[in-house]
Amino acid sequence: MRQRNLFTLILLPILLSACVSSPKTPYRIPSRGTSAPGPVPPQRQPAPNAPASDGFIVPEIMRAPGLEGIIGRNATALANIFGAPRLDVAEGDAQKLQFTGQACVLDIYLYPLRPGAEPSATHIEARRASDGQSVDRASCIAALRR
Repeated sequence: MRQRNLFTLILLPILLSACVSSPKTPYRIPSRGTSAPGPVPPQRQPAPNAPASDGFIVPEIMRAPGLEGIIGRNATALANIFGAPRLDVAEGDAQKLQFTGQACVLDIYLYPLRPGAEPSATHIEARRASDGQSVDRASCIAALRR
């Protein structure tokens, strides 16, 4: 009886640890018409360039056809192009501006390109206003220009 209790005390934590786990991939909430959540596909994040000697990390600047007139602009220049932003969110030295219209929602991310510099547009995301599905960035820019 005593050996059995000792065996249980040793084996129980090992067996319980096998029951504890965490998912290897994140899950998303299923959209309408989908029965079960599946793993979220990996998304490519803009990779920053190597940090400077003072620790400042220069952001990667998005390069794509149709973005030339937007990338590199500051918040004032963007407001002159698209009108007043729907959202203007600051986080540290970065800024996100959101412009909306019937066709799409445009998120423009601004980061300083050197320490102490004014943030400028480095990354753009565009989606349909109706359902949030991604759309062509250049087309959205053209649709939202004043």
